[in-house]
Amino acid sequence: MAFLWVLSCLAVIGSAYAEECGIPAIPPVVKDYNRIINGHNAVPHSWPWQVSLQYNNFHFCGGSLINENWVITAAHCDVIPGLDVAVLGEQDRNSNAENVQVIPISKTIMNPEYTQVVSTDVALLKLASPAQLNKHVSPVCLPVPGDDFPADMKCVTSGWGRPNLNSNAGAIILQQVALPIVSEKECKAQWGSMVTDSMICAGAAGASSCHGDSGGPLVCQAGEPWMLVGIVSWGSSSCNVNYPAVYARVTYARNWIEETIASN
Repeated sequence: MAFLWVLSCLAVIGSAYAEECGIPAIPPVVKDYNRIINGHNAVPHSWPWQVSLQYNNFHFCGGSLINENWVITAAHCDVIPGLDVAVLGEQDRNSNAENVQVIPISKTIMNPEYTQVVSTDVALLKLASPAQLNKHVSPVCLPVPGDDFPADMKCVTSGWGRPNLNSNAGAIILQQVALPIVSEKECKAQWGSMVTDSMICAGAAGASSCHGDSGGPLVCQAGEPWMLVGIVSWGSSSCNVNYPAVYARVTYARNWIEETIASN
C-alpha cells in the first residue's frame, strides 16, 4: 500500500543569478548509486537549494529553493504560512554554528490538480523575505516541459528523513542517495494505475527516499547544472528499497510554476 511520506511517528530564478542555478559553489560527491535508506552524509552545503521545512524546530518536510523568493515542495506537506518556516543553508540539524537562514512562509499555493491520491503533488511557498544567495544558499534549475529524463539515468535525492529501517528518527546530517530513473512501464508494474503522467519514478535498486524526505529534491545533472526533475511524493510504507519511489514530475507542473510565480 502506498504511503504519503509525511513524518508520521529550473529556470524560474532571479535574473541576477539566471546563469548560476543548479551549480553548487561546493561540488557534491556522489559516491555510489544505491541507498537515502542506508545513505551517506552529503558534502556540507553541496546541495545549496536544499530546504528544511520546520515547525517549532521540528523538521517535517524538505523543499528546494528555485529563486530568492520561492521554495517548491510537495503539496501533501501542507505547509502553513505564519506557523512553518523554511530553513536554508543547513547541514547538521543539531549544530548551532551554521549560518542558517530561517525565513517565515508568507504564502502556500498548491497546484490546483493536487488531490489526496497525490496527483500533481506540488506546492509553491513564497518566502516572507528574500533569501540571501551565497555559496551555501543558491537555487536549483527547473527543466522545461520537453526535457526528457530516460530510464536508468542516474539522479540524486537528498533530505533529513528516516535514514535506516531500524529507526523512525529522522537524520541529523543531510543525507544523499543516488538513484536510477525507473521507466513508467516498470513503475506501473509495481503501483498500477496509481502512477499518472504527473509522476516520475526512481529507485528500486537498493535505494529509496523515506519518511521525512517528502517535498525534497530529485535532481539530475544535464551537462553542468543540476535540474530539479522530481519532488519526493510517495512510495512503499515500509520504505522497501526494491520498490520504485514516486516523485512529482516537475516538467508536468512547469508551466503552472512559471505562471504562479509571475502572478504572485
